[in-house]
Amino acid sequence: MRDLSDVGKDLGGYELLAAQLEALLSGERDFIANASQFSAFIFHELPDLNWAGFYLCKDEELVLGPFQGKVACVRIPFGRGVCGAAAQTRETQRVEDVHAFAGHIACDSASNSELVIPLVKNDQLIGVLDLDSPSLGRFSPDDQRGIERLAEIFLAASDC
Repeated sequence: MRDLSDVGKDLGGYELLAAQLEALLSGERDFIANASQFSAFIFHELPDLNWAGFYLCKDEELVLGPFQGKVACVRIPFGRGVCGAAAQTRETQRVEDVHAFAGHIACDSASNSELVIPLVKNDQLIGVLDLDSPSLGRFSPDDQRGIERLAEIFLAASDC
């Protein structure tokens, strides 16, 4: 794993990650294959993560999709926890201390901060991209913008 500790400090690191992700997903349109590749890519390229993956929208709840990390919660109702809040509001949730987040779901007690990006394509909620860190305050506004851009690349490259 490369040292990308500067990734959150400027978007230059995310520009490199964006180019790498575009190349990784080039020529493949399958959603599950691309989600699997993306979760492995982000888990290994971004420092200080203990979980990276997807929850997919099915019948007004989120169901576990491709991920990297420890076993996870399988189903999350809309509006519950950080992932459910992102799904319900369709707004990115950047939480510095998940233990202070009302209704937080502790799938892994080692997680202390979280970034959840809703995945919306053609006005339809596909699911969420969920990143967890054992560090408090791990995700900066630059991280949020950079990872939102990576999520856009993923959605553009994938049939869903």
